[in-house]
Amino acid sequence: MNAHYSIDQVAKRTGLTAHTLRYYERIGLLAPVARAAGGQRVYAPTDMAWLEFLLRLRTTHMSIGKMQKFAKLRNDGDSTVSERRQMLECHLQDVQAELVAMQNAVVALEGKIAHYRGLETEEDV
Repeated sequence: MNAHYSIDQVAKRTGLTAHTLRYYERIGLLAPVARAAGGQRVYAPTDMAWLEFLLRLRTTHMSIGKMQKFAKLRNDGDSTVSERRQMLECHLQDVQAELVAMQNAVVALEGKIAHYRGLETEEDV
């Protein structure tokens, strides 16, 4: 297994574009990535693990601003562990509330679909 990854390899593994990876570095979501002798970015396994976590946060609709705050706290070290935990707990509550809202929307959609199927059946009679 390769211990380091090029920007193209990271893009393929994460589904992010090279442009997005550079953007994440520029806005502080990623710490400055190590460079090879020729200046190309070289991503370490720790960079990959962090990117995978950022993608999970993105999947949960965490805003870029909140991800930046979380990344800054992470970079500030162990003294921010409690603040990071609290931040994730608050975000988890938001995600859980969104899941409940989505589940309610699914029930409403299923009911409406059943209603229209019933109307279609009446037309066939």
